[in-house]
Order: sequence, then C-alpha cells, then structure tokens
Amino acid sequence: MIKSAYIHEYGNGKLEPEHSDVKTVLEARGISCELFTTKKLQRNQLDLNVSTLVVGDHPTISTVFKRIGYNISTDSYPQSLRPYLKRRIWESNVRKMLMESSQQDYSNIFVKPKRRTKLFTGFVINSNTELFKLDQISKKTELYCSELVEWESEFRVFVNRSKIVGIKCYEGAETIQLDMTEVEAAINDFEKSTNSTAAYGIDFGVLKNGATALVEWNDGFSLGAYGLDKEVYTDLIISRWEEILKSAFSKF
Repeated sequence: MIKSAYIHEYGNGKLEPEHSDVKTVLEARGISCELFTTKKLQRNQLDLNVSTLVVGDHPTISTVFKRIGYNISTDSYPQSLRPYLKRRIWESNVRKMLMESSQQDYSNIFVKPKRRTKLFTGFVINSNTELFKLDQISKKTELYCSELVEWESEFRVFVNRSKIVGIKCYEGAETIQLDMTEVEAAINDFEKSTNSTAAYGIDFGVLKNGATALVEWNDGFSLGAYGLDKEVYTDLIISRWEEILKSAFSKF
C-alpha cells in the first residue's frame, strides 16, 4: 500500500502536468508528497521502499528502477499483441541498417528505439539518403522498424486491473472511432499472456482503410495522461507501482 510519494521536479517546483495532478490527488487522500530533483536522485538521497510511490518521466524512473534492482520490459509490441498490428514490424540496429544501406532500400519506414524507448523520438526515413539521422546514435542501438501506414485517428486506451478506465484521442479525428471489439480482444489476449501488467496504456488507431490496429503498448509506471481524469490516472499509476514495488522488494 502506498503511504508516501516522491514527485520529480525540474527545479523551482516545476512539474509535468500529470505529475502535478497526481500530487494534488495524493495529498487530498492524505498521502504525503515530497518533490525531488534529478540531482537528489543521483546522489542516492531518496528513501526508496515498498510503500513509496515515485512519479517522474522515463529517464528518471529508469534510474529509480536501477536503484531498487527492478528489471523492466520495454517491449512496445508484445508477442500476444502482434496479430493486431496490421502492418509489418521487424527488429534491427543502427549498425546493420547503415551497413546494408548500399544493398537494401530503406525507403518509407518508421524507426524507433527498442529498449531505451526515450532515447529518441521515432521518425520516418523516406529514403536511404536520410539514414544520416541515425549517425549520432550508438551503432549498437537496437531498433524497431515498421512499414508506413496511414492513420486517420489514434487513441490511448487506459487499462487498470484488466478493465478499460478511459479512452483519449491524441492524434487525428476524434470522430473516427475505434472498433471496440478489436480493442477488447487484444486486451483479453494480453491479459492472458505472461507479459501482462496491473496497469498500462495500449494505443490503437484507425487506419485509412477503416481497420482498427495496434499502435503500441505502454507500461503504466510513467504514462502520458492525455487529459484522463486525474483520480483515474492516479489510481492507474498506483496499481502499477504497487505491483513493481512488491516484486522489487520481495527479495529483501
């Protein structure tokens, strides 16, 4: 059970909007919150324990996970969800793509980091000449590559304890709705898999041909809210963190 929380700040009390909302909700529930900076985390000055929630961006939480010895999966496309992609996804790395560029056409593909998900924002490579965009990235960096598709709309479906608790459009026309039968089938398959977590955001979109397809899966420990009700969002974050903390501290 969460009894206290650390909330990441960028200095002078500046918080991400979602993090500010969580702080407001927690304090209204009588849970004490303390702001912390990256420097304080790096100096190992946080009392990380089984009943303390940590709210921050991905790089910050990655450091927290290292501190508590928790290994997180960063698979945006779990095997149980791949049938719902409706497009070809494959894995590569920077070195391989650069070496093969003289023999292979890399036109019109989307690339994103596989493991360090926030290393860079995914982008489209329109032709081999644009591979220079990868030059500044370590050659060992593992990548996800995807054929391009046209999205009419994109939504984040928020799931907490196996139940959909909210759906928010973050790109395109909100009036073009998801096929919820497809969404619910995907969630059901994921929930039955070994990759299932207590809470997460699963992004779906509607393709130009009208089909509903998976965009990507996102873990619930640090998640964009896209305007989700702050009470619902806080409950989702807590559910995932309680699961993480129980696992991380069970060995002590």
